[in-house]
Amino acid sequence: MVIMPKQIPEETKQRAVRLVLDHLDEYPNLTTACETVSKRLGFGAESLRRWVRQAQVDAGERQGASTSESERVRRLERENRELREANAILRDAAVFFAGELDPRRR
Repeated sequence: MVIMPKQIPEETKQRAVRLVLDHLDEYPNLTTACETVSKRLGFGAESLRRWVRQAQVDAGERQGASTSESERVRRLERENRELREANAILRDAAVFFAGELDPRRR
């Protein structure tokens, strides 16, 4: 039996991140703040910690790749993969037709 992770609505994620960021000064560190808030809201502390860190990156408070940069990289990697597949198909087709048109085979 495979347990599927539950989908948490974006509004709930944003609310949880806002709660952590608003009350971060009341806790000794980010991990403790995330553990406390996540227990109250009913999802994993590590997930919340990653959301908060990403929100800090997006706001320019922490170094790292922003959400838009990550999305752009994913899109470009997908496009690159599709182009490589298309090139492989065209290469195989060229080899096939070159063999079919070879006068030595007649």
